[in-house]
Amino acid sequence: MSDTPMDPKRKTVLQLCCVILTMGTLAWASVPLYDLFCRMTGWGGATDVAEAAPGAITEEVTVRFDASNAAGMPWEFTPVEMKQRIRIGEEGLAFYEAYNPTDRVIAGTASFNVSPYSAGAYFSKIQCFCFEMQVLEPGQRVSMPVSYFVEPEILEDADARFVKTITLSYTFHETDLPEEYSSEQAALETGQVTETDLN
Repeated sequence: MSDTPMDPKRKTVLQLCCVILTMGTLAWASVPLYDLFCRMTGWGGATDVAEAAPGAITEEVTVRFDASNAAGMPWEFTPVEMKQRIRIGEEGLAFYEAYNPTDRVIAGTASFNVSPYSAGAYFSKIQCFCFEMQVLEPGQRVSMPVSYFVEPEILEDADARFVKTITLSYTFHETDLPEEYSSEQAALETGQVTETDLN
């Protein structure tokens, strides 16, 4: 075995490769780890998913609804009503509307957030369009429900118990089309699909 030191240039390149590999690994893992952290702590407005609402109590809260699109998403996306007043523990039902004004099939997924952040751990969704990908045909308009409730435990939290208004925000992002739609879209773009093929 040789005791000669490593060439300084080679050592620098090796160190640089290790730094790049470490940064790439952290960047790749950051999204799922941050999502897991938010779901476990309620931080960042992440919400819970539940089977059913626990039952209403007398205290009320106003839930505001917000909608936006990520850059490049051509859909029109809005809440049907801007706010609802519900009792804590009561199941609420709200609707959002999406419209595809383009001449192509577009798939989208919705990310969500609840503010103030202290209320995120106590805001639970039973059913939501954000749980799965949405695909809209050209000119298609859909109404998408979200059923939710605010957990009574919010009244026991020192930071969240004074919250009177909670905002539920969704942002739609364009995503790759599922396989069954990709071939149809390619045919549409080349003009090889007739009206009967689409039905």
